Amino acid sequence: MAWNEPGGGNQHDPWSSGGRRGSSGGNKGSDNGNNGGNNGGGNNQGPPDLDEALKKFQDKLNAMLGGGGKKKGGGGKGGGNKPRNTFALPGLLLVVALAIWAASGFYLVDQSERGVVLRFGKFQEVVTPGLQWNPPLIDDVRMVNVTRVRSITQTQAMLTRDENIVEVEISAQYQVSNPSDFVLNLRDPNLSIENALDSSLRHVVGGTDMIDILTSGREILGSSVSSRLQSYLDSYGAGIRLQTINIESTSAPDPVIDAFDDVIRAREDRQRTINQGIAYANAIIPEAQGQAQRLVEQGQGYRESVVSEAQGQANRFNSLLSEYRNSPDIMRERMYLDAIEEVFGSTPKVLLDVSENAPLMYLPLDEMRGNNASSSSSNNGEELDPRVLERMSSGQSSGSSSNSSNSSIRREGR
Repeated sequence: MAWNEPGGGNQHDPWSSGGRRGSSGGNKGSDNGNNGGNNGGGNNQGPPDLDEALKKFQDKLNAMLGGGGKKKGGGGKGGGNKPRNTFALPGLLLVVALAIWAASGFYLVDQSERGVVLRFGKFQEVVTPGLQWNPPLIDDVRMVNVTRVRSITQTQAMLTRDENIVEVEISAQYQVSNPSDFVLNLRDPNLSIENALDSSLRHVVGGTDMIDILTSGREILGSSVSSRLQSYLDSYGAGIRLQTINIESTSAPDPVIDAFDDVIRAREDRQRTINQGIAYANAIIPEAQGQAQRLVEQGQGYRESVVSEAQGQANRFNSLLSEYRNSPDIMRERMYLDAIEEVFGSTPKVLLDVSENAPLMYLPLDEMRGNNASSSSSNNGEELDPRVLERMSSGQSSGSSSNSSNSSIRREGR
């Protein structure tokens, strides 16, 4: 028979150390809450009964709250009502509420965020990343991302300085630099930035000509709008730092876009023509300057040569003058011979004085030089007139015996 079957007289509990159930000889009560009847005298070390533990907790709770239930038993002891504690249940509920309230005050701040703490609506502090605690319902924590780059884009039609209308598409990228100013000074950050961007863009466009906005002035336009917008945000105390300002597109209104395209193309053609002229000037001017410098240097060289030649002739004349003063006859004869040599050196004719009584003969060297190669060769083969040769030979023999000056070259007409 099992140890826990009914009817067993002296059965041992497996968790007991030799005690016997019901050995006290008293009533074997049916109430499970009476420990004296059930475990009389034994040393019970078994696991607690779940129903029994729950009943004990309920009894303690009733005792704390002052429950008026009667104790079950046969002797009449403890049969009266126990007075109830009216503050026990509200106190317990208050403790539980405080525990929940304290637990709900923990929160985590991400690495890219900062927490702006407002205590009863007043700025308290800016908390850093990590696990933080603030009393709920007292502090209001607003998270602000300080690393994310925010962007805003606008497309507006604006009036330029020369009273034309231009459409400008602009975009701005910014970051939060001061979380407390960003939360407290701006009710709607996006609306504030849109208004400030529109105001700065209209101010800059209103002071610029349309053709500059459509062509080469876009970079200057972007930098001017960026500096002005940052000054506006600083004056607002917005806690925002601009990253970049991009002029996405600039165009004329749709009804006149074709005409403005023609104007832009004409300006580009004019600029291309100007560039071509500048390139041609850069190519031709150095060449002309080089030619001018060469002519100047040639003139300087000619001047120096003429001056040097004149100085040489003057020095030669001075030296001849000094020699002429010393021996005038010799110098006169020498000068005469030099002049005759200079004159006859350039003539193609040769004059021969065969004798004093004979007529003057000459050799036609110019005609001989003008003939072609064949005729010149044939002429070279012909013999001279025998009379000329005879007179030349007789003149030489007579001249050698009498006077050598009679057979010399004379000037015609002398």
